[in-house]
Amino acid sequence: MKQETLIIHAIPVDELTGAISVPIYQTATYVQEAPGIHKGFDYARSNNPTRKVLEELIAKMEGGDAGFAFASGLAAVDAVLKLLKTGDEIIAVDDIYGGSFRIFTHIYQKFGIKVHYTDTSNAFNILKHLNDKTKLIWLESPTNPTLKISDITAVCEIAHQKNVLVVVDNTFASPAGQKPLELGADIVIHSATKYLAGHSDLIAGLVITNTKELSESIKFIQNASGGILAPFDCWLTIRGIETLYLRIEKQSHNALRVAEYLLDNPFVDKVYYPGLTSHPNYNIAKQQQYFFGGVVSFTLKEDTTIKAEKICSSTKLFKCAESLGGVKSLLCHPAGMTHKSIPVEKRKSAGISDSLIRLSCGIEDADDLIADLENAFFYVFPKSTNKELVF
Repeated sequence: MKQETLIIHAIPVDELTGAISVPIYQTATYVQEAPGIHKGFDYARSNNPTRKVLEELIAKMEGGDAGFAFASGLAAVDAVLKLLKTGDEIIAVDDIYGGSFRIFTHIYQKFGIKVHYTDTSNAFNILKHLNDKTKLIWLESPTNPTLKISDITAVCEIAHQKNVLVVVDNTFASPAGQKPLELGADIVIHSATKYLAGHSDLIAGLVITNTKELSESIKFIQNASGGILAPFDCWLTIRGIETLYLRIEKQSHNALRVAEYLLDNPFVDKVYYPGLTSHPNYNIAKQQQYFFGGVVSFTLKEDTTIKAEKICSSTKLFKCAESLGGVKSLLCHPAGMTHKSIPVEKRKSAGISDSLIRLSCGIEDADDLIADLENAFFYVFPKSTNKELVF
């Protein structure tokens, strides 16, 4: 049986009523027959039947021991970082999500946790920073927003020789596109806000662990810290997951079409998309991913913030907004939006230039998305093209 079929039928029918949609258990507490005698639920921070379905579902999707649902992607990140103690060190991908950089730098650094940033698309770069204090290697693959690909298996082999855990932020690929635990990773995190929920209508985070020991640790942290996902948002995420494979296939198709268009655009300098054979990590991406994903980034030949912002303000179908992974196409200017919290020098050294634009392709028709971009370029560079508006 194929993965798409297995996941759909891993969502259980309600045993009590036969409801084919998972019920929303909107409750704070549960009546006990006697002190300590209950039906497996005592307080909703500790557990909830709707959340339990989501957590078991994502564990099956990623092939993990257990899953845990949090109030946001950054709450999920925070839970994993709480595995560490003062004096521990992290090696993290240099092209990292701005929110992760912010929590590393402004929250955990003051507690004595040090982070080394490096280009993990070359696994051997990790060796420069690996030492006895290293406890986590933090990967995004693909990265946000320049879509670098790390060889997850190679990184895990290096890390595990030193008993270092490997954490993979799998938000951009989703479990439909990549399974890091099968490649050797120890923990997977998701901003479920993005592809898993898929409709830009909730905020959620997920953690998936590959051992009983890690599962027990994250469960303790989840219950002790309390950053849980509410029942209704759990239900929305489950509903989104039901169409994940259909959406990822369509979004990946659209992204490749858009990337190919941008390659031939005279105003575009660089195009970042792992599905292009010109991408430096194409072979690794092809080896470890099932789909190349719906995100495309590009830079302009005129490397200025002004031109990039004008492009972002000139599209009709691509809406200028934070986030990604929804059914509607979005675009953003990372230097001024998602990665603004990262210092300019570090941002640019990671390849996030002033003109870089990130596209999140939705499920619209690819020709319409390309026409929308063509119109935006016409508005921004009117004297340099003879083309007419498409619509």
